[in-house]
Amino acid sequence: MSREPLRERAYYRAFVPVATRWRDNDIYGHANNVVYYSWFDTVVNTWLIEAGLLDLESEAPTGPIGLVVETGCRYAVSVQFPQKLEVGLRVARLGSSSVTYHLGLFVAGEDAPAAEAHYTHVYVDRDSRRPTPLPEDWRTAFAALS
Repeated sequence: MSREPLRERAYYRAFVPVATRWRDNDIYGHANNVVYYSWFDTVVNTWLIEAGLLDLESEAPTGPIGLVVETGCRYAVSVQFPQKLEVGLRVARLGSSSVTYHLGLFVAGEDAPAAEAHYTHVYVDRDSRRPTPLPEDWRTAFAALS
């Protein structure tokens, strides 16, 4: 079975540094797969906060919320504490109410990823939890990562 090569650093539009921690290493001496998913979730939400699309401090938050409906990850190289990592982010697909992100996990300074993931948010109304079209300013922010 042939697999497509992982996407290199130049593919991604934004990068967020990630700190490894001692507890990220599992019994085999590398970061456990659940840790990768935590990093990916943190990076997407960090970008959303920095883009002004996710406000965790407001007493009356507004706008849609993203629910994760699909994730997947391919691993190429083990990472471990105390490595410095960076996660690249790109919007791969922008739908009317959904966004699919591609994420690449890189050891700092490397061009080839240690892992890559995809992650899809469906944006829903806060009250009804039904899909809702993305506001135009959100679409503009996401388009900058395409």
